Amino acid sequence: MTFSFHHEAEREFLEALDYYEACEPGLGHDFYLEVQSTIQNISDYPEAWPVFEDDVRRCLTNRFPYGVVYSIEADEVFVLAVMHLRRQPGYWKHRR
Repeated sequence: MTFSFHHEAEREFLEALDYYEACEPGLGHDFYLEVQSTIQNISDYPEAWPVFEDDVRRCLTNRFPYGVVYSIEADEVFVLAVMHLRRQPGYWKHRR
């Protein structure tokens, strides 16, 4: 299954990547790989994670305190947020 990002989700993903890279060289790349691996798992098994709210699901990353919030749209996974787990939990709701 393919995937796409809501434009705000892509922006927050890139901002987090830049933040981690500024903290320690190479850490941004590690964050990128972790999120990409999470999205690949979602694409392979889109219904494996429980419903988070309404028709929206969330899959947590392993190494970083982030979750990928997504919905299943026809034949595509639509990423609504790359969400830091300790910040404003409902900020992404207007993106649906």
